[in-house]
Amino acid sequence: MVENIFLAKNDEQIRSCYAVMAELRPHLGPDEFLAQVKRQQEIAGYELGYAVAGTGEAAPRVKAVAGFRLSESLAWGKFMYVDDLVSASGARSQGYGGALFDWLLAYARKHECDQFHLDSGVQRFAAHRFYLRQRMSIECHHFGLKLK
Repeated sequence: MVENIFLAKNDEQIRSCYAVMAELRPHLGPDEFLAQVKRQQEIAGYELGYAVAGTGEAAPRVKAVAGFRLSESLAWGKFMYVDDLVSASGARSQGYGGALFDWLLAYARKHECDQFHLDSGVQRFAAHRFYLRQRMSIECHHFGLKLK
């Protein structure tokens, strides 16, 4: 059961999210992850939210993590963009991802966002089913070009 959702504000909290985030972003090592999150926090207002279980224990266990930012554009007005959303593989279908998703929506509404967006890799079929169950719609194709 989800006991709490927090925003990672210090190095220890950011590091506590690494093992779960590495399931989605395996190309980053622990030190790279910490540096990247801090850089994105400074440059783009990136936030890292995380759901934990076992808050009565000495070390609560992170079960789901979401990286997101608030922004504004001509196309969407004020919006929340979710860069990263992942539940620990051993904690899927236990409500952690859904609770974190609902928390993100509430956060976006509290900050007066007009829209909520995320991209999901075309191979992530289970994630797509989850997003569709959350009443999200597939609105566009995202195109990319690697420069390095």
